[in-house]
Amino acid sequence: MFNKVEAELGGKTISIETGKIAKQASGAVVVQSGETVVLVTVVGAKENKPEAGFMPLTIEYQEKLASVGRIPGNYFRREIGRPSDNEVLTCRIIDRPLRPLFPKGYSAETQVIATVLSADQEHLADVLALTGASCALTISDVPFDGPVAGGRIGMVDGQYILNPTVSELKKSSMDIVVACTREAIVMVEGKADELSEDEVLAAIFYGFDELQPLIDLQEELQKAVGKPKREIETPVVDEELMAKVREIAAAGMEKVFNTADKMERGQVYDDLKSMVLAELDTDGENGHGISEMLSAYKKEYMRDKIVNSEIRIGGRKFNEIRDIACEAEYLPRAHGSALFTRGETQALVTTTLGSERDKQRVETLHGEETRRFMLHYNFPPFCVGEARFLRGPSRRDIGHGTLATRGLEAVLPAEEDFPYSIRVVSEILESNGSSSMATVCGGSMAMMDAGVPIKRPVSGIAMGLIKEDEKIAILSDILGDEDHLGDMDFKVVGTTDGVTALQMDIKIDGVDREIMSKALEQAKEGRIHILSEMEKGIAKARDEVVDHAPKYIVHKISQDKIRDIIGPGGKIIKELSSEFDAKIEVDDSGLVKMFALNGALADALVEKVKAITAEAEVGGVYKGTVKTIKDFGAFVEILPGTDGLVHISELAHKRVNKVSDVVSEGDVIEVKVLDVDNRGRIRLSRKALLEKNAD
Repeated sequence: MFNKVEAELGGKTISIETGKIAKQASGAVVVQSGETVVLVTVVGAKENKPEAGFMPLTIEYQEKLASVGRIPGNYFRREIGRPSDNEVLTCRIIDRPLRPLFPKGYSAETQVIATVLSADQEHLADVLALTGASCALTISDVPFDGPVAGGRIGMVDGQYILNPTVSELKKSSMDIVVACTREAIVMVEGKADELSEDEVLAAIFYGFDELQPLIDLQEELQKAVGKPKREIETPVVDEELMAKVREIAAAGMEKVFNTADKMERGQVYDDLKSMVLAELDTDGENGHGISEMLSAYKKEYMRDKIVNSEIRIGGRKFNEIRDIACEAEYLPRAHGSALFTRGETQALVTTTLGSERDKQRVETLHGEETRRFMLHYNFPPFCVGEARFLRGPSRRDIGHGTLATRGLEAVLPAEEDFPYSIRVVSEILESNGSSSMATVCGGSMAMMDAGVPIKRPVSGIAMGLIKEDEKIAILSDILGDEDHLGDMDFKVVGTTDGVTALQMDIKIDGVDREIMSKALEQAKEGRIHILSEMEKGIAKARDEVVDHAPKYIVHKISQDKIRDIIGPGGKIIKELSSEFDAKIEVDDSGLVKMFALNGALADALVEKVKAITAEAEVGGVYKGTVKTIKDFGAFVEILPGTDGLVHISELAHKRVNKVSDVVSEGDVIEVKVLDVDNRGRIRLSRKALLEKNAD
């Protein structure tokens, strides 16, 4: 049955329709704003797979270039291969708020596919896809505790804007995506230009209030066309067996909780599990079930200790940051490097500088974009003591790298002040929580080590939450176990002046304004502490880039000399570029911009340019090459492309009968400039530099 609903949000109309296309899916909707149209489908397999041990949810988001009337630029002329970074990031902002809302006991293979059918290049499709995914689930037979609404918040001239257009975003001081239910915020992701915690918090809850009409639309559609939800069996826990697990494991679990070292704690837990299985699974038939009960008891035990006893794993206080060690200039040949260690999380971060030709070129729905700043995050298996195949970057790697990118972009110098391309690479060497935040800290230090004049150093911190009834514990700088067992992962990036990026995921129904406010304030305290520790490694950007880094030089020449540096058909500038392996540009004002691979090549190139474009000065002494001999004198090249005449009377103090008696073509002689007339002709003298009695 076809049905369409619409609402106006922030001065823009959003419509959702269903029942016209993709009718064989479990649920399908078309979401539209402006001329941007996204189809979102949901299919849930008929059979549950409890043996999977997790919720088998797959999210796909695909941008079709036909949506903007363009043919793909690759060889095959079709959308193939791995998804773009933007497609991966959109998948993540859809997945993260939806996944916690599937009820326990539902484990059927479920796939959400969002496809951009039309894009007007002003109204962004990602938040439409998020709302569409929720709506498709809501009207389907798939069990889902939604609906969820998604929107983007911008700020222009101090005013918040809901779902700003691409044009408005160019003027915006923030770009934050918010997802919410009727009751609370469930996901936050975005960046800001060093805005205060209060401004960021107000933006998030502005979004919460303004997005409520999208919840209304989904509920309206559900009433009109929604399918009955599937019946699912809630897992039944064997309480008698669970009581035995608690009894046998109690003492051992205390030892697990009190072991600070991650690897040692893991071994203590494995030993405890072996002991529990040996005692309760004598016939070897219920090992998986008992292991799951022990895991549930571990979560229960640790949450109780944190909330009721106010004790964290390893004994830290709620707002206490792990020990930090950091050093810059760790690698001798990198343009900039830093080793940042916080507890058992360690990142080795490098910065590499390049020219304009090193910018990343990306094909998007908005056309080809160039990116001057790139940050790549790598998470090799050894960093968590595992052995597995090395693949390309995962969705998690791309998400963590993008969060760090957003956090650091806000402090980059303007391109006209620092015209380098910048690539930052973070290699995670050890991980026990907050590796993306270690990337931010290490990236800030590595850029300063490379001589990138960033506005201010940047640090990041991951906050956690444990909520049991009315009791709440907000944890600073969470460990991996605290992330896994907790209810929130809230990463905040910023400087001493404000927030530059943030990301929040939760596993409960949502968080209110009071919790978020406390978390942001506690995160600020931690962020400032981390910055003070980073200062011990490097306090500010180095004054110059290292000698073996590329060098960017600007040299001003006379406009009359532009043709000399370019040469006929660009011959001279091409030869210089090849000889010095450099990129050279000359503008109409006479500004020569040169980019060389290192300091030595840069210095040599500048000298050559100076020589080519130098002008003869009256009284100046030059070593020149005799180019041509005439009866009346010799023409001498004193500068590249610049000849002057030594009249026969100026060759020597004595009378000279023939020019060839004194000089020959190819001789190198020293001459003095006597005069340059208004036509640029240069008069030279050899005898002015000779003693009177010299031949």
